[in-house]
Amino acid sequence: MKNIYLKSSKEWSLIRQHPWVFSGAIKTELTKLQEGEIVKIYSNNNQFLGIGHYQIGSIAIRIFSFQDVEIDYNFWRQKINAALEYRKILSINISAERNNVYRIIHGEGDSMPGFVCDYYNKVAVLQFHSVGMFLLKDTFAQILTELLGNDLIAIYDKSDKTLPFKYTAEDNKNALLYGNVETPHKVTENNLDFLIDFQEGQKTGFFIDQRQNRCLLAEYSKNKNVLNTFCYTGAFSVYAINNQANIVHSVDSSKKAIELTEQNVEINFGKTAKHTAFLSDVFTYIEQMQSNFYDLIILDPPAFAKHLNAIEKATKGYINLNYKALLKIKTPGILFTFSCSQVILKEDFRKIILEAAVLAKKRIKIIHQISQPIDHPINIYHPESEYLKGLILYVED
Repeated sequence: MKNIYLKSSKEWSLIRQHPWVFSGAIKTELTKLQEGEIVKIYSNNNQFLGIGHYQIGSIAIRIFSFQDVEIDYNFWRQKINAALEYRKILSINISAERNNVYRIIHGEGDSMPGFVCDYYNKVAVLQFHSVGMFLLKDTFAQILTELLGNDLIAIYDKSDKTLPFKYTAEDNKNALLYGNVETPHKVTENNLDFLIDFQEGQKTGFFIDQRQNRCLLAEYSKNKNVLNTFCYTGAFSVYAINNQANIVHSVDSSKKAIELTEQNVEINFGKTAKHTAFLSDVFTYIEQMQSNFYDLIILDPPAFAKHLNAIEKATKGYINLNYKALLKIKTPGILFTFSCSQVILKEDFRKIILEAAVLAKKRIKIIHQISQPIDHPINIYHPESEYLKGLILYVED
């Protein structure tokens, strides 16, 4: 294990246990390091700071231990077991009939930066965002089979779009790490059924992080005309229909998303006249749709900014989207609006909505400020782990 030394006065973020080391803070020559290699970090004064994975890029090292300990199989087993115990304490039970979908590992939130593991009704879907964690995939698969036992039938690696091609091209052919499973795979969330396609779908197959927010959406949907934009699997739509919305329209630019939405509506309610799905660009749909028709609009777009250099463009996109929706919503109405861009902070998102409201000349009250659920824990030392920001707004003329 190689030692990496930081430049003078660059150790303070690590002393405060922020798990990222940026390349500009490093004094040691990095050219001889292999991507994914485990390294020890020291200050310029030879103070031990942490252990992490080296990766090419601006975030050069992701810390997974702030203690000088041996990194072996038992180390990783203890981490994964601790993550499972946390979820059990918070009553997210993998055997519960009401809910068999939740997140087991949430990157920095579980002190395993670069690693996400979602649980879908006895299937664990792994997604890696760092090479170092990816190289441990077989170790993690073995640990999960030990800890989950009969509550696991398959493990699938969904890292084909999150890592450099050279690390995943060959492995894409062997993405099934354990057991056997076919997609779409049926799961249950809050007594509602959903088909999950973790092979071809976005992220690991389902937006688990919106579970609690979908429950809130249901509370406001009764007797409302609801528009669900960027609908993906149609989960918000299903919740709205289930709570007696008057009519629900789902919009997405992906044909596969529209097909999956229609399937998820049908497996819960059969052929229902309450729901119609539209294959369309969301911005175009909102521009062309009838004004004063929808009482409730959901804006849950994909991340407009994944890197710091995209913040300005993303901000304009969020402002434009919310401005257009505020112009068209029936007043008084309710707007559910979200950002999942990690680099857009909560305070930034509120300013974005303020700007959109000023442009639309609407009076707005914040009903709820919402975030990700408890199985997506926020590391207090890593504010970026609070990536999902949402506001529920009451919109007046």
